[in-house]
Amino acid sequence: MKIPESFSEIIFFFLEFNILLASLGVVLLTDIVYSAFLLGFVFACVSLLYLLLDSDFVAAAQILIYVGAVNVLIVFAVMLINKKQSDNFLFFWTLGDAITSGICISMFLLLSNAISKTSWSKIYLITESNKNGNLIITDNIRRIGSEFLTEFIIPFELISIILLISLIGAIVLARGEQVINFEEDLK
Repeated sequence: MKIPESFSEIIFFFLEFNILLASLGVVLLTDIVYSAFLLGFVFACVSLLYLLLDSDFVAAAQILIYVGAVNVLIVFAVMLINKKQSDNFLFFWTLGDAITSGICISMFLLLSNAISKTSWSKIYLITESNKNGNLIITDNIRRIGSEFLTEFIIPFELISIILLISLIGAIVLARGEQVINFEEDLK
């Protein structure tokens, strides 16, 4: 997408501001439903950032996987949980909240430092050498697909199995069925 540089920066800062505010809402609000919907909003804004960076495939994957599957699964899990809703939007700090905040802030500072020190102008398209030693520029979508189906096939399949097991476990927990104990039935 070719847009003027100044307009691109305005869109970028607007998206980043929305991501920061919605992320704070996800973490700070005590109502789980609002947090789940704000998380979906964060995922959608991240996909718009990918579109802004001319990464259409990753943006579509972000929408399909995170907004379409993960966030919908979280919303269904929230709806199946009978958690008592709090009346206020304020949060109460515990020791775990303080530890988690400290870890999150330190990770944010570490990542901000790494991002600011990276020379982004030296990053080019992914290149691949052929048999003659010449460099061939390949597009990112083919490269991602090729890597998933060659070098990363086992981790890719293991992750899909783990997600399937967790989905089945969530369904079993949501249904609330009792596990049959065969030893008690035999006595």
